[in-house]
Amino acid sequence: MFDFVPTRSDGDALREYAELFRASFPDAGHLNETYLKWLYSENPSGKVVGFDAYAEGRLAAHYVTVPADVFIQGVRQRGLLSLNTATHPDFQGKGLFTELARRTYERGAELGFNFVYGVANANSTPGFIRKLGFQLVRPLDAKISLGHVAKVDWPAVCRTAAFRRQWTEAHLAWRARNPQNAIRFASNRDGVLTAFASTDKPGVVVAGEFSPDGPVTALPCASVPILPRLFIGLLPEASRRRGLAIDVPKALRPSPLNLIYLSLDQKQKTLPADQIALSFLDFDAY
Repeated sequence: MFDFVPTRSDGDALREYAELFRASFPDAGHLNETYLKWLYSENPSGKVVGFDAYAEGRLAAHYVTVPADVFIQGVRQRGLLSLNTATHPDFQGKGLFTELARRTYERGAELGFNFVYGVANANSTPGFIRKLGFQLVRPLDAKISLGHVAKVDWPAVCRTAAFRRQWTEAHLAWRARNPQNAIRFASNRDGVLTAFASTDKPGVVVAGEFSPDGPVTALPCASVPILPRLFIGLLPEASRRRGLAIDVPKALRPSPLNLIYLSLDQKQKTLPADQIALSFLDFDAY
């Protein structure tokens, strides 16, 4: 018998979650209390929404979604990014993730959130689709370039993208403070920003361009290193022209990544796959 309770973000809860992550993912050292405090309670869009499962007072499983402000078909909506989940090895195989997810989405709808999105790997994608009703929007592109991944008409993207994360200065400043991998920004003359961060591959940075929502004056800025750039994401087909980027060979990718989507209010039941603007910045890839 399990007890299900909403996720918390106080110090005691964060320590408990960090212990669960260590037990479930011994190699994921970044899921510590400092990182969880930043992610769970300092986000300008709000604290995480999620559920925990307890067995006789012992934390058995944990799942959270992170609030995100997103433009869907040009209309600003409140979304939830499906992110951290863990089940203690002693309690795996009991369907806890599915139950936690269903409770989380019900709670999210009650709080006025419009949808849930996520980036799932090959192993988890089928469960989200079959058990939880997500749409498989499309696999993400993974490209390497020495400059811009593509020539993009960003004003057109801002007008017409079916999915585009809102990034104000407050949101960007928070995102840049990721205690596990600080993000820097470089500004182009046309006002487009490039966000970039380190990767686990020496000599490669992850980078993504976007048009900020409103003025930005106090972000951590620097020149993009003259290194190969990794792009992980999607660009609207009608708003870009082919650049000099090349696809990362599938054999070199750790796992195919898929954009998934679930409407909570049924106003936008599915997303058109060719009208998505998404970069590493939008789903905590680095």
